[in-house]
Amino acid sequence: MAVGGPALFLGADTPCVALVRPELDLNDPGLRLAAERAGVSPEEFAGPEDTWQLLADRADGESRGFVLPGFADAEAAAFADALLTALDGDADFALDLADGALGLDGRTRGDDRVALLARVAPPDGGEDPLELELGALPVADLRDELEDFRRSLA
Repeated sequence: MAVGGPALFLGADTPCVALVRPELDLNDPGLRLAAERAGVSPEEFAGPEDTWQLLADRADGESRGFVLPGFADAEAAAFADALLTALDGDADFALDLADGALGLDGRTRGDDRVALLARVAPPDGGEDPLELELGALPVADLRDELEDFRRSLA
């Protein structure tokens, strides 16, 4: 099944954090077959196309994934803008997304890299945050990823 839609991936591989709004092609044969097997329409199987999800995966195999109820494209764009602005500065930074579902701390380094620490917790507050050291990422690559993400929202 082909999955499209806006997606922002933070991290070089694993560990990583992803903010995604999946879009499934209702004409995809794999989706149609899966819907038929599930006994539902392709539209029902695909679900709403405006649902954002936050996914996190650590190197030790622990992961989290949940829906961000009420989260909108404008909030995703504002987060990307805030992260782009933070990357332009020379200071450490802390950002928050979706009322603490994602906390992101950045420590700038002198080699055009930024070390990121993410804290991921479901919006209902039912679990302790999952912490992920995303590593020291090249600022230029991260900036390119953010720009691509912003374009995918348009």
